[in-house]
Amino acid sequence: METLKVNVDVVQLFFNVKDKKGGLIPSLTKDDFQLSEDGQPQTIKYFAAESDLPLTLGILIDTSASQTRVLQMEQEVGGSFLNQILRDKDEAFVISFDVEVSLLQDFTNSNRLLRTALNNTKINSPPDNCSGLPGAGGGPLPCHSMPKGTLLYDGVYLASHDVLSKEVGRKAMILLTDGEDQGSQLKLRDAIESAERSDSIVYVLLCADRGFYGFGGYSGDRDMKKLTEETGGRVIDVGNKIDKLKAAFDQIAHELRSQYNIGYISTNRAKDGSFRKVEIRPKNTDYKTQARSGYYAVGKQD
Repeated sequence: METLKVNVDVVQLFFNVKDKKGGLIPSLTKDDFQLSEDGQPQTIKYFAAESDLPLTLGILIDTSASQTRVLQMEQEVGGSFLNQILRDKDEAFVISFDVEVSLLQDFTNSNRLLRTALNNTKINSPPDNCSGLPGAGGGPLPCHSMPKGTLLYDGVYLASHDVLSKEVGRKAMILLTDGEDQGSQLKLRDAIESAERSDSIVYVLLCADRGFYGFGGYSGDRDMKKLTEETGGRVIDVGNKIDKLKAAFDQIAHELRSQYNIGYISTNRAKDGSFRKVEIRPKNTDYKTQARSGYYAVGKQD
């Protein structure tokens, strides 16, 4: 059996190739691509289609007040997805985020444990600033204060830095959220950098009950697009429709099982810890790649 000797200096990226309609393109070879780092051509040393390489997957589920009407849908469909995607050598974990970030289930291959963790998620929000007598019929009066309790960026950082960074191979996280951070100590840039440093692809399924936001508007999709595009994933807007959520999970499953793996040794040998922009360009101009925007070089202290 041939043994692959992995050089520690090899830069490795997983990516998808799609046509203009978004269809996945299989069966390509390294000769179908041009590779560059910071604009400088690079030589492809390793190339493979990696549908069977073990997958490490994180499910991050938003349990803040804005998700009250969609949480049950996320639990049901998320459990079915894990049952569909996980194979014998794969592992997954579940994190919830609201006013705090909680690891509900550490790495496991057990669908039963993962589904239990998803089903145990509950809406957890801080007390709002509204007070007053109950409205007609005994219900609460309308309240439009926005609770500061969606630690989305902190959740991505912890999943990347504390969990996924210790793993090797194919790594991805799927966020089920409306995309609006409220109260994180860290910023969007920190979340993106932590995901890039852990070599993790980020997908976001925008599960939003638009009625929750009133006339103030909803704006979570903009930041989520930046988070996913820079890490090699994408945003899929499902709203509060269970059929759209099922279809989105099916698309992600297909993409994760249709990845290419490319490896090269950078011509820039400096160990300066800098961010290097990588471009994988198909020679067929009708194709486009879905890949992370780059990587962080090893630093001297590393």
